Amino acid sequence: MSWSKELKRKANTNNASLFKSPGKIAAISISFLTVVIAAIATIVIISGKSTTVVKNSDLIIQKSEITENAKFYPVEVDGTKLEVLAVKASDNTIRTAFNTCQICYSSGRGYYVQEGSFLVCQNCGNRFSMDEVEVARGGCNPVPITADEKTETETSIIISKDFLNIAKGIFSNWKK
Repeated sequence: MSWSKELKRKANTNNASLFKSPGKIAAISISFLTVVIAAIATIVIISGKSTTVVKNSDLIIQKSEITENAKFYPVEVDGTKLEVLAVKASDNTIRTAFNTCQICYSSGRGYYVQEGSFLVCQNCGNRFSMDEVEVARGGCNPVPITADEKTETETSIIISKDFLNIAKGIFSNWKK
């Protein structure tokens, strides 16, 4: 028997025995589903984008979620979409800012995307390091959310709905 016929025979035998065993099909299905779910979770984690939109309430950021990769938190206040970013700086402090540029916000494209260890404005291309988040004021930088504009506990950072409501004007043309 040729090697190709033998290979086909073994494949047919293996497939036939597979379909005779519902337990094997279930195990394979569960394994496949687990891989798909893990892949989706990995994509969400790598992208840094929270999948939950906070609507008309305080934004609560768990400190344990924050790393040197920026994490983006979508928020909606009275129909206006906003986004907050949080990142751990090299001094291990957690920095927060609105994901819109202090200069480019009115263009609608003045938001940031992480490229390596930098955030890059999608309107003008300005690049800056994570250590500048919440510190840099004026110019093409994310709008800082400073200590007096948020509440920190041991495990979380809370940005009030009232403060988010005040900030919604800088997102009125946002096109992200």
